[in-house]
Amino acid sequence: MKPLKTGATFGVTVMLFYALCAVVWYAFPEPFMQFMTALFHGIDFHPLQSGKATLGGTVYADVVLGLWAFFAATFFAWLSAKLPSAH
Repeated sequence: MKPLKTGATFGVTVMLFYALCAVVWYAFPEPFMQFMTALFHGIDFHPLQSGKATLGGTVYADVVLGLWAFFAATFFAWLSAKLPSAH
């Protein structure tokens, strides 16, 4: 694995999936909340809906998650190359 390529690929993937998640939440808020409740074993996410979500806040969160994913995957690929092979 090439660390920077792996980091960039994972960072972009996380950003795309976060954006898709935000679009689905915006288009179908109640079914989305029901899905999240089912996904997380009954935890009710409705209290998190403040009604104050903004496009700017969503983009900011997307960029932060993308950067975190980039650095995590870059480190993962670098570390993977440094560790001895299991073969």
